[in-house]
Amino acid sequence: MHTLPPQVLTAMELLEQAGYACHIVGGCVRDMLLGRTPSDYDLTTNALPEQMQQVFASCRTIETGIAHGTLTILLEGMSLECTTYRVDGTYSDGRHPDSVRFTPTLEEDLARRDFTVNAMAYHPRLGLTDPFGGRDDLKRGILRCVGEPERRFTEDALRILRCVRFASVLGFAVEPETAAAVHSMKQRLELVSAERIRSELDKLLMGEHVTEILCRYGDVVFVPIPELAPCLGFAQHSRYHCYDVWTHVAHTVGAAPRDPLLRLTMLLHDVGKPDCFTLDPDGTGHFKGHAPRGAVLATKILPRLRYDKHTCEQVTELIAWHAEKLRSRASVRHALSRLGAEQFFRLIEVMCADNSAKQPFCLEELPGLLETADYARALLDAGACLTLKQLAVNGRDLVAIGAQGRQIGQVLQMLLDAVVAERASNDRAQLLELAQVCLRELRADF
Repeated sequence: MHTLPPQVLTAMELLEQAGYACHIVGGCVRDMLLGRTPSDYDLTTNALPEQMQQVFASCRTIETGIAHGTLTILLEGMSLECTTYRVDGTYSDGRHPDSVRFTPTLEEDLARRDFTVNAMAYHPRLGLTDPFGGRDDLKRGILRCVGEPERRFTEDALRILRCVRFASVLGFAVEPETAAAVHSMKQRLELVSAERIRSELDKLLMGEHVTEILCRYGDVVFVPIPELAPCLGFAQHSRYHCYDVWTHVAHTVGAAPRDPLLRLTMLLHDVGKPDCFTLDPDGTGHFKGHAPRGAVLATKILPRLRYDKHTCEQVTELIAWHAEKLRSRASVRHALSRLGAEQFFRLIEVMCADNSAKQPFCLEELPGLLETADYARALLDAGACLTLKQLAVNGRDLVAIGAQGRQIGQVLQMLLDAVVAERASNDRAQLLELAQVCLRELRADF
């Protein structure tokens, strides 16, 4: 087993010196058995909440979960949650226990937990406590509920999505009864807050086995994102595609770099396809306008899931641009200017992931995309004029020749577009002459 951090050992020693039992419990035990270093550590003890407070009186503590027996202890830069052995009462809201009953028995505490692989406790001297076969399930790569799956998912609906997330991250198979309950009870996810859904979804998308899990459990993802449901089984009728829309999406997510923003983009990048489908008389399918349509849908989906404004804007922009053809140097300069360098290179990653989930011959596009990225880097290294700040003229120069109000920004953008398209050089005198022409055009239109 993994050596426990000194802060964890200190907390356990303080409780034991006061006469109480203490074990680490849950996900940290699972990760240690898998040979992974846990990201955090949870403790469980037979000490009652007020007794824990006495034991850790000299430490900084947070009492946010004290009503349910949880005290957060801050020890030498580490945050530890310590919870009294407990049995949960009813869950009237499908998420949180209405009440808890403290128990002196570790096994009773483990029995309330979600999956067998999370229902183990460990003590460095006493060893592993595993009443539900979690260690064997870990060895076999199985996710199985503790007790009846329907009961576990009725208690806390978020466990449904957590099950899918664990399968994506760990690569485990979901035991048949548990899998059947995941599918049959998925609508209970409507009881879960958008913030918790978003957190689990982000972790699911980052899983190494995300493609397989999205293919198997797409119906679960469709509960919080119903706009994706029409993609399932939607045949594309295209020589470029070997999958239906949803299977294509699932493969692109797995093909994208393990970056949360990119994987979220791939999940939603083709959400607009079903709305835009047309079929030629010869049986060829088209999705004209699906990228802008997908961007519109994303502007509704992402805020609903409580993504921050920056993520909403970045993902929506990438969806809107993902079907662009960057086949000429002018188109590359245009995209680089409009998107900025960071977002442009994200777009290249999106396009690569998209092509990797089509017919094999579409992989021939990948070298061209990499060359496009190299050309963009060369432009940046050469200091090519791609932004308003790089223009040889500024707003004060335009005011001096008579521009007013909105005209200033409009003319500056027109000048930048001309320079990026190489219709003009970034020369102050030439740009001022062109600015005069632009001003006349704007006034004539007005």
